[in-house]
Amino acid sequence: MSNNKPLDLPSIRAITVSGRIAAGSTSLARHLARTLGWRHVEGGEIFWETVRKKLDLEAKDTKLRPDEEDEAFDESLKRILKEGKHIVLETKLAGFNAQGIDGIFKILIICENEKGEDQTQIRIDRLVNREEQSIEKAKEEVLVREKNDLEKWRRLYAGGDESWYYWDRKYYDLVVNTYFLDQEKSLKIALEAIGYKLP
Repeated sequence: MSNNKPLDLPSIRAITVSGRIAAGSTSLARHLARTLGWRHVEGGEIFWETVRKKLDLEAKDTKLRPDEEDEAFDESLKRILKEGKHIVLETKLAGFNAQGIDGIFKILIICENEKGEDQTQIRIDRLVNREEQSIEKAKEEVLVREKNDLEKWRRLYAGGDESWYYWDRKYYDLVVNTYFLDQEKSLKIALEAIGYKLP
């Protein structure tokens, strides 16, 4: 289902894919980009490559990272979303950053049970299996990093509002729940939502 030439979609220039750590956003973003012949931009990877080189920090060290790094990075992502075409942009704040920008289809990936409860242990297990991390390292990634990121972003972007979170459904056009859906079904739902006709 891959295209050499980027596929044009009516009224959609770019797609954002956001989700909590190990919810499945990277897999969906890659599959979408491959299917549409678009460029996959994994913002978090770019950001951490830069931050590690400049500051020698780990991903969990959110509190040690200067606010200016986050703000400059998010502004650069907004520029990509305003000017870019045929891009699948994947970062946690991509959907939030895309608010008010025309031509962006915003996808949220969650991993929640029937009661709407996040399945943290499943996300931890996915990291252990996918990246062959130790359980301790995976827990640190999912629990510590997520908490630190949220605290910082609430302060920077939500006036310290403790009830704010970037996975609030109001920011998105489509929600895909990987607790119930495998990668193939998740992709199918996303493609149908953006108007791509499956062969």
